[in-house]
Amino acid sequence: MSETEIPANLKYSAEDEWARDEEGRVTIGITHYAQDQLGDIVFVELPEVGRALEAGEVFGVIESVKAVSDLYAPVAGEIVAINGDLESQPELVNADCYGSGWMCVIQLADKSELQSLLDAEAYGRHVQERDH
Repeated sequence: MSETEIPANLKYSAEDEWARDEEGRVTIGITHYAQDQLGDIVFVELPEVGRALEAGEVFGVIESVKAVSDLYAPVAGEIVAINGDLESQPELVNADCYGSGWMCVIQLADKSELQSLLDAEAYGRHVQERDH
């Protein structure tokens, strides 16, 4: 567990997505723990720009050599950008899940939703509980 990166400046969902708030625009990706559990990422399916999402709604699919998993929106809002690089380079998720492996950017519908997400410490406990 100690090798799992959990940056303190991000918020987390129980479904292993991270969210970085940049003044109402929230960049979303999957956590180091999630990409580590999945193994080598071979495909990422992302939503259309302009799509409205509810918190908890499936917004895409990530496929690895081990499994296919849904991606869940940690907050509600409208998709304003997607990481098109993942179409041809899905391995960016493994290489840099908190940087170049980001998934999409959502224009936040309600800033208070960020408060319902886990902080780094709580997410760390959540991961540890599942691993035991």
